[in-house]
Amino acid sequence: MTKAVKSVVIGTAGHIDHGKTTLVRALTGVDTDRLPEEKRRGITVDLGFASLEAEAADDSPLRISFVDVPGHKLFIRNMLAGAGCIDGVLLVISAEEGVKPQTEEHLAICSLLGIRRGLTVITKVDAVSPGRLEEVRSEIGAFLKGTFLDGDHASILPVSAQTGEGLDELRRELSALAMKSTINNPDHLPRLPLDRAFVMKGFGTVVTGTLLSGEFHVGESLALEPGGRTVRVRGMQTHNRAEDHASSSSRVALNLGGIEVSEASRGHTLVAQKTLTAVTTIDVEATLLPGSGGLKHRSRVHFHAFTSETLATISLYGYGSAEPGTQRFMRLRLHKPVVLVPGDHFVLRQCSPATTIGGGRVLDAQPLPNLRKGKCLTWLEALNHAALEEQLRLRVARRGTAALTMRMLMAETGLTQEALHRLTEPLVSSNRLLRIPEDMLLTDEAFVSATEGVLSRLETETRSSGLSRSELKDQAGLSKEVFDFLLEKLVRERRLQLQDALVYASGSDPQIPGPDLKSLSAITAAYESAGLTAPSTSEVATRLNLKDDDMRRLMTLLLRDKILVKIGTDGLFLHQRALETLRGRMRELRGQTLEVASFKQMTGLSRKYAIPLLEYLDRQRVTRKNGDLRLVL
Repeated sequence: MTKAVKSVVIGTAGHIDHGKTTLVRALTGVDTDRLPEEKRRGITVDLGFASLEAEAADDSPLRISFVDVPGHKLFIRNMLAGAGCIDGVLLVISAEEGVKPQTEEHLAICSLLGIRRGLTVITKVDAVSPGRLEEVRSEIGAFLKGTFLDGDHASILPVSAQTGEGLDELRRELSALAMKSTINNPDHLPRLPLDRAFVMKGFGTVVTGTLLSGEFHVGESLALEPGGRTVRVRGMQTHNRAEDHASSSSRVALNLGGIEVSEASRGHTLVAQKTLTAVTTIDVEATLLPGSGGLKHRSRVHFHAFTSETLATISLYGYGSAEPGTQRFMRLRLHKPVVLVPGDHFVLRQCSPATTIGGGRVLDAQPLPNLRKGKCLTWLEALNHAALEEQLRLRVARRGTAALTMRMLMAETGLTQEALHRLTEPLVSSNRLLRIPEDMLLTDEAFVSATEGVLSRLETETRSSGLSRSELKDQAGLSKEVFDFLLEKLVRERRLQLQDALVYASGSDPQIPGPDLKSLSAITAAYESAGLTAPSTSEVATRLNLKDDDMRRLMTLLLRDKILVKIGTDGLFLHQRALETLRGRMRELRGQTLEVASFKQMTGLSRKYAIPLLEYLDRQRVTRKNGDLRLVL
């Protein structure tokens, strides 16, 4: 049986001219400097890519992909685009020069991006004396103290790309590092941040990137974010090998149909359709580097995540500025949309002078609008220290009685629906979450709150004729799915009584015979469905086979309970819901004037109905008559 190939992406890091590109070429045979400017200047300007086929200790095949990044300080933005998608780092330090400024900045960036595995390589060892090599090794050991490359977590390997010294040991260490690397959780939705887009003759648009999670397949339709543009995967390669699918932690090139190369670029992200969308507002926990300039409320910074870069405006939670060396909760308003989910790491750089000042991780990529700052901070603090299951519950809880669909929860978390069902099942089993039709989730506290709201409305009204379902739903402010679930559960528990379209509080004695309840429900339904074009009472009585006396008695009950409203003196009755809908339409015209003709056109009513209805609106001070016109107040 053929063993599956394990893929891992390793990024280089280090100061300019410390031998990163030369080392990658010695390991793989590939010159990653592909641009004419790079050949002319002899330095790496943009990202380069290569791969190494190897075997693990158990003989399983390994594919180690290298992302070679520029070391010059002017090209840090390109370095960040490469470092954002790697599993481990190869920190390269020249034996001739030792630790330099970009060595320090690159390592800080890797730490901020959440990279926790790597190797340190001393290059150009053939150009220095043994004494100098030991001096540099000691300097590097002190520099790495307390970092993720310190001590038992990594090795410091002396190599020479010119003589081949140390390369075999480096390959063995890279294979061991690849086996230790954690493949991205399969519970996460597929995402591919693009780092290149170009035209290949005979194929059309080709894009490349590192598949962060999930799988892509040839023939699959994907969405390109931001914008949600539909594209189709016509072909796929991994390091020049044709493939029919790609898994997480793979470097992949996709031949896309349905899009021109000018419409795709670095910073775009390919996702599975109807899953994730790019966002512009995120809540984060950020760490500022010691020695940085600190940040004030409303500061502007450069935001880098994966292959995306944009300006961002900072809104600080709490009081005072963010000081160097501290952690703070912040809201970032991105000037360009980026695909982000909780747990994603980012880097912040000062606008001028351009230096790295900090970074952190995303806590919430879908913050609720208009939520008070203090309440939002309390929620973020709880979320930050909660286990994953509790995080999901907190996300449902903040929606209150509005509930949360599984699709919305998927977009908030970046987790697949299958993973969400599995993770929420213990909460549902313990009744801490309720699963309702249409794949929605509601907390037990929200259910209690919605229940109290519904029961209190029924009890305070003490209506002998009850409330219609639609009226009760509107008064309670619940969605149809939540209201229907609540009603069914309360009726089953005998906390409510349901008679056709009317709802009563449990234990209430409407003092109305069963036949009358049926007639009341039928009359209510007739007027509600008619909207503004309400029938006459005689028409309804005839349709329902009701005697005139019975009809008058039942209409009195409905008018008393304000289910129906009398309009004018000519026996015109409308359902309260139709009137409320009309008021909503009139509010949109506030400040404008209306003629009778334009009102008739807007409502579709004849003059017989329009005139008494306009007079009713005058009495209710929704409109004010001024000659032949009416001003909407």
